[in-house]
Amino acid sequence: MSSLGDRIGTIGALAFATVLSAVLALVALVVAQRSLGAIARATEQPWWMLLGGVIGLFILLTITYAGSQIGTAATVGILIAGQLVMGAVIDRFGLFGTKQIALQWPRLLGIVLLGAGAALSLRK
Repeated sequence: MSSLGDRIGTIGALAFATVLSAVLALVALVVAQRSLGAIARATEQPWWMLLGGVIGLFILLTITYAGSQIGTAATVGILIAGQLVMGAVIDRFGLFGTKQIALQWPRLLGIVLLGAGAALSLRK
């Protein structure tokens, strides 16, 4: 994505990837369910359940922009570390209707080590 962004611009690459993903997802939905009904049902769900699409767009934008700035390994490492931290926060507090899971030392250590790895990957 960062290479495409370098050639056609970050927003252009983001738009292309998003449109392509949407078309392929619609085809997969029609093939799998022979209907587009799931899209209508999605709009009836709580607003916060629909944030996944916005967050996915932000992640794709981040990959497109940051990949050429800090490198692919650092970009992916930071994204994974951030997702793990947010996942742990969601688990710990039982956010979004999920089961509450305590933050034990092995999980905390894993988050710290992943964060350290992401930080080290920023070094060139």
